[in-house]
Amino acid sequence: MSVPISVVIAYHSGYGHTARQAAAVAEGAATVPGVLVDLRDVATLDEGLWAALAEAEAIVFGSPTYMGTTSAVFQRFAEASAPVWAARGWQGKLAAGFTNSAGVNGNKDNALLSMTVLAAQHGMNWVPLGLMPGWIYSSGGSPEDLNRLGSFVGAMAQSPSDLGPEESPAEADLRTARHLGEHVARTALQFVHGRQAADALAVTA
Repeated sequence: MSVPISVVIAYHSGYGHTARQAAAVAEGAATVPGVLVDLRDVATLDEGLWAALAEAEAIVFGSPTYMGTTSAVFQRFAEASAPVWAARGWQGKLAAGFTNSAGVNGNKDNALLSMTVLAAQHGMNWVPLGLMPGWIYSSGGSPEDLNRLGSFVGAMAQSPSDLGPEESPAEADLRTARHLGEHVARTALQFVHGRQAADALAVTA
């Protein structure tokens, strides 16, 4: 029996809304057999976090969008990963991302793109959301659609500024986050099995 692979959700949440989104990503990933899911709050930069990330096959980054980019806490984590970057510790791993803000736009795309740059600098392979846009992309769209905010790079969510995390993000955004988690987990399984097959071919060549 093959060893389960690890998918780590490395996130920061300022008020709890992004934590709900992170939990939904974890739920989606956990539906894939052969995958172990680990939720890690990057506000705590301890040895447990770095060890979990070192063992992960895929890392899903998550942050609220504040002032058009990732939070200061998430950026502190990104900068603290410099020793890992120098050692190429995440080279070849899979990466993906998600973000939440009060605005429908709020420059969430910029926050996601900053995560892709972080992944690229670490030599990681980015996994996009893999969904067509919903809702206002067409006249027949619904706010209940998957990917209702029309992102391609990662999963987006919107939480009204006057609602707490027990009421938002919207269920459509949480379902989109679950899709991202499942998509990353399935991609990670394919990635690992493909690498194992390539290694076996190299041995017999």
